[in-house]
Amino acid sequence: MFGNLFDEDFSFLSNNQCGKQKSKHKDAELLVPRESTNLSGIKNQGGTCYLNSLLQTLLFTPEFREALFSIGPEELGSLEDNSKPESKVRIIPLQLQRLFAQLLLLDQHAASTADLTDSFGWNSNEEMRQHDVQELNRILFSALETSLVGTSGHNLINQLYHGTVVNHIVCKECKNVSERQEDFLDLTVAVKDVSGLEEALWNMYVEEEHFEKDNLYRCGACNKLVEATKSAKLRKLFNFNFEKCERYKEISSYAFPVRINLKPFCEQTEVDDFKYMYELFSVIIHKGGCYGGHYHVYIRDIDELGNWQVLEESNMNDEDKDLKDIENAKEKENPLRILRNILLEEESKEIAVDRLAQKLLEKKSVSWNKKYRKQHGPIRKFLQSHYPTFLLSSDESKVKLNDHHKLHFGSTSQSNPQNHEVKMSSEKATTGLREYSSESHWFDLNDSKVQPIREQEIEKQFQGNESAYMLFYRQSQMTRPSEARGNPRYRVPIHLLNEMDAANIKLQKKRAEYDLANNSIDLHLHIFSHYKFYNGALHPVVSQKESVLDLTIDKRKTLGEIQQLVFQLLEFWEGDLVLSLAKLLPAGLHIYQTLEGDDSTLSGIGLSDGANIFVWNGKEVDGVEVLTGIDHEPVLINVLRLAGHNEGRVGQQFMESQHVFPCSSNLRAICDALMSPEGIVLKNHSGSEKDSENWKVIPEEDMKQTLRDIGLKNGSSILVLDMPEDYTVKEAELKMGSLLGLCSGKAPTATEVRQTIDWCYEAGDALSEEAATLKELNICSGDILNVAEGKLPPKYFFFKRVGNLWILCDINVDIYFENVNCIVYVSYYRPKDLLLRVQMGIPEERDYYHPVDLVWDISKECTACALRQRIASYYSLPEEQIEIAKYSPEKFEWIPICSWTQQVSKRKKKKKGDSLQLSPYNLKDGDIIGVKNLLLDDSKDFSTMKDDIGKQMQKQLAMEKTRYILVFYRIYTMPFSQQEFMCFTAHLGY
Repeated sequence: MFGNLFDEDFSFLSNNQCGKQKSKHKDAELLVPRESTNLSGIKNQGGTCYLNSLLQTLLFTPEFREALFSIGPEELGSLEDNSKPESKVRIIPLQLQRLFAQLLLLDQHAASTADLTDSFGWNSNEEMRQHDVQELNRILFSALETSLVGTSGHNLINQLYHGTVVNHIVCKECKNVSERQEDFLDLTVAVKDVSGLEEALWNMYVEEEHFEKDNLYRCGACNKLVEATKSAKLRKLFNFNFEKCERYKEISSYAFPVRINLKPFCEQTEVDDFKYMYELFSVIIHKGGCYGGHYHVYIRDIDELGNWQVLEESNMNDEDKDLKDIENAKEKENPLRILRNILLEEESKEIAVDRLAQKLLEKKSVSWNKKYRKQHGPIRKFLQSHYPTFLLSSDESKVKLNDHHKLHFGSTSQSNPQNHEVKMSSEKATTGLREYSSESHWFDLNDSKVQPIREQEIEKQFQGNESAYMLFYRQSQMTRPSEARGNPRYRVPIHLLNEMDAANIKLQKKRAEYDLANNSIDLHLHIFSHYKFYNGALHPVVSQKESVLDLTIDKRKTLGEIQQLVFQLLEFWEGDLVLSLAKLLPAGLHIYQTLEGDDSTLSGIGLSDGANIFVWNGKEVDGVEVLTGIDHEPVLINVLRLAGHNEGRVGQQFMESQHVFPCSSNLRAICDALMSPEGIVLKNHSGSEKDSENWKVIPEEDMKQTLRDIGLKNGSSILVLDMPEDYTVKEAELKMGSLLGLCSGKAPTATEVRQTIDWCYEAGDALSEEAATLKELNICSGDILNVAEGKLPPKYFFFKRVGNLWILCDINVDIYFENVNCIVYVSYYRPKDLLLRVQMGIPEERDYYHPVDLVWDISKECTACALRQRIASYYSLPEEQIEIAKYSPEKFEWIPICSWTQQVSKRKKKKKGDSLQLSPYNLKDGDIIGVKNLLLDDSKDFSTMKDDIGKQMQKQLAMEKTRYILVFYRIYTMPFSQQEFMCFTAHLGY
């Protein structure tokens, strides 16, 4: 359960005993130095908080620490010799010595126990698993004893922690005493139904157990069953610890004193009381449940090795004060404390429970039932649950405070008021406490975190989910030499002192290197003599590598120091030297601001790693004045322009060029610079330039805005269009279904544009009101217009192509129009065309690809054969390898379209020339035609899942209609009363 260390097979004294060394990941980060307490914590390897708490306790036990250090390498061996075949190295005590030396002397925030746990034989799983700290204490002591066999420290554990308990059984008839002796390293005491440590000891070593009546003792001398008494006493005492004995987590109140007199519990009491006085110096605390949680430890710094400065209330921030106020308020409202204080104030030892409740009302101005009953129940139940703090009479009408609970934390213990031999005067006890408290320096060591605490903090560990688990006491008369006070090097072996001194030198060197690396930044110096200014930005006249001087410098240096350094690097420099922050942009290098403040540090002025610094005179570069700042930041724009029309109908071509403009330039000024003062500007706001939907016309009122305001940045694209006045619809390559954008302004003339009446592009009335606006004509975004053959609108409106998109634009934008960039669909009008929506079936699936609009010329014939030829030609498939069908959306059905020549009947062959516009197909504009590619899919089923769902819904609707007809027929024929009829119709949902 505890790895090799806890297998009870202590074979630590063997050749190369560690065997295969465990590979540990070494932290690359530099160790943080100690904090203000000047004490080192211990890193938690995952679940080793219990180990850390015990190790800190052993370290701060001066007698244990110095006894361990007294064993030299001539007895233990050396860690460097561990790999030698014939070496005998005692790994555990050596690693423990080295860890103690690190905790005392190495300037690090927290030490690692990795090497120590390696010597235990632990693996990573063991380090992540938490165990009981008392069990660890027992087995670690046993492992140390075994490892130290044959050395001067073989008796180390026994000398410090070994004690003896003797059990007596006295026969009441012959007075024969039967005695049995037991050794201990720690004392396990009861917690359940015990008020504190002293009561537990009293029950164990003072109270006698009587054998009488049915429970008699067989006396060896009398050779019969007799009455007898059994008791136990402490025969031999050394440094020892107390452990609370419980498997479940007991969270009731359990008090323990800072100083305790063990004389009442010992067998021999001839010596002075001070021989039996013990002082608390370590409290291992457990927070959580009985099967898991977290350990930390409160330790009294006996040798004053740490810097103990508790944060005073005057130095607390508001948050800390609020937390302390809340904590104090909760403590004041604790009913256990309130009732105990009331009973302590009473002169009589016992009072009525009702009287106690009345006293509580007088003291707190609120009754028990109103304040505490909901959480703690009736007052009698509360008193019963806190036995033995409160003792109720047999009829539960009266209550008194247990005498043991009149002792409070910090006072000298008085184990039993009836035993006058162990009493100390209250005056003497108070004086001793005052002297003791003034010298007590307590710390909370919680893994890596170490902080000073006040002695009063220990009282919080009397009860609750976070409470004391192990108590370590030390004889009060054991004094420390003056040279040990505040001296962590005291009694540390010379070889460990040398090792720690060398390690501290390495740490300081590493910290210096880390500090320098952490505060060093790389600056790129651009020298003005290597640059020229053109196209709105600075450009190097030599290669980029030759024009830049890289400089690594400490960011804590001042700007004045940097200027002096640059002067030294540039010996040829004459005149003013100005350092300015610059940035490399797609257009080139741009200067933003001049660095000022000779006494300011580089970090203070905001210089970061990799910053570009331009070194110049602050005015001009190569005789050209340079405008600086964010308002003059150059922006690289991709400009697209129409290259001209191709008579071979290949389509429009575009020229693309890159131009640099200041970000404060407006679009009209850009058009002037591009020699297109009346041009129309479109911007690509997102996506591919080939996608027409990503282009947007910039309205005339926005042409005065700057590039930054309009949202144009480096790499943005704009399209600048010029208007040829004699452009025709044919030259513009407009086709049926072409997508145009209609700008606001006056409507096109009636001879050129007609408004359609349906989506099949059937021409409607002409737009006859030439002076009317789009708004007045009720033309909205998405409306369909039909453009007849002839020239495009000559004056106000004209078309421009953007990829596959044609824009119908207006130069003079009318401010009264709201439908800016109104999108319309434009069709080239021919009355002999039939527009069909054709969709190809997806092979092996009951679904179709996205439909396409197919224009079919029916001026010659409108037959199934002609339609098959048109569709086969469109998809480049053989006619015999396709099947086609017309879709009837009202019925969710597909009607196959087959050639009349395939029919058997000769009479039907005469109908080969019959038109599909007649029954049964009634083909018209907008009909959906499904296509099956027999090369990939031999299924002739044109239906889809949606068709199945549609038919099912139609069937359900038909059944519903039939049901309602039957219901109303029954209503009409059956003699219902008015009330019955209303109930029936309400049930049907009417």
